[in-house]
Amino acid sequence: MPWEPIKLNSGHYIPSIGFGTWKTGNGQGPVDQVKQALGNGFTHIDTAQAYKNEEETGVALKEAGLSRSDVYVTTKFSGSNGLDIQTSINNSLNSLGVSDVDLYLVHSPRLAVPDIPTCWAQMEKVNEDGLAKSIGISNFGVQHMETLLASAKVKPAVNQILLHPYVYRRQKPILEYAAKNGIIIEAYSALIPITQLPGGPLDKPLNEIAAKFGVTTEQILMAWTKAKGAVVVTSSSKKERLQGYIAAGDITLSPEDIAAIDAAGVLGEEQPK
Repeated sequence: MPWEPIKLNSGHYIPSIGFGTWKTGNGQGPVDQVKQALGNGFTHIDTAQAYKNEEETGVALKEAGLSRSDVYVTTKFSGSNGLDIQTSINNSLNSLGVSDVDLYLVHSPRLAVPDIPTCWAQMEKVNEDGLAKSIGISNFGVQHMETLLASAKVKPAVNQILLHPYVYRRQKPILEYAAKNGIIIEAYSALIPITQLPGGPLDKPLNEIAAKFGVTTEQILMAWTKAKGAVVVTSSSKKERLQGYIAAGDITLSPEDIAAIDAAGVLGEEQPK
C-alpha cells in the first residue's frame, strides 16, 4: 500500500500524505479543493488559524459526506488576533465543525508566549481535555525542541518544517533530533525545487530518475521526502496532480537515487532568508 499511516508517539496514526490549505485562499475555492482532495485519495487535511480558511475546510468536510473517523484533521495555533490557545482551539473547532482535531500544532516558536514551557503546558491541556488527539509543533529548531522537552509532560507528536533537497543539509539536525526523541517530521513545500527554483543542480538527477521510473519530477520529490521518513503536506488545485501525488507513494527510490538527489541538493543549497 502506498503512503502507509505512521504511528505517532501519542499512539495514534497519521496518514503519511496530507492536503494543505495554506495557499488555497478563501471562499468557494478552498471548499472545492478540499472536497476534490478527499475525492482523490487524500484522507488528511492540514489547515491553520493563520490560513483563514478553517470555516471553508469545515464546509468541505461536511459536504464531502465522510464520517469524522475517515478524515484526519490538523490545524494550528497561529496567535491570530492575539487570542490565547484555549480560545483559539475552541474557535478552530467551531469553524471546522468538529468536536476535536486529530492534531493541533503551535505554528511557530515565536508564538510561544511568554515562553515555550508555558505555551506547551497550555497545549498539553488541550490534549488532556480531549480537544486534540495529538499535539505538536511547527518550524521549531533543535534548541526550541530542547527547551520544550526539558519541561514537557507530553512529547510533541510531530514537528512540521520546510523540507526539500535544497534545505536538507540545513534541516538535517532537526530531523536527527526529532528521530532520537520519537517525534515525526512533517514536510511542507517539498516541491520548491521545481515550482520556485527550477534550473538548479537538481534538474538533472530529478529528470533522469523520473525518466527511469516513467513518472514526473514532482513524484520523485515526493518519493524522496517519503524516503526521509517525513509526512508530506502538499497541495494542488489540479485533480491529475493530486492523483499523481497519491501514486507517488508506490515509488521506491534506490539508495543511489537518494544519494544523487542529496548531492545535487547540497550543490544548490538555498540560503536561509
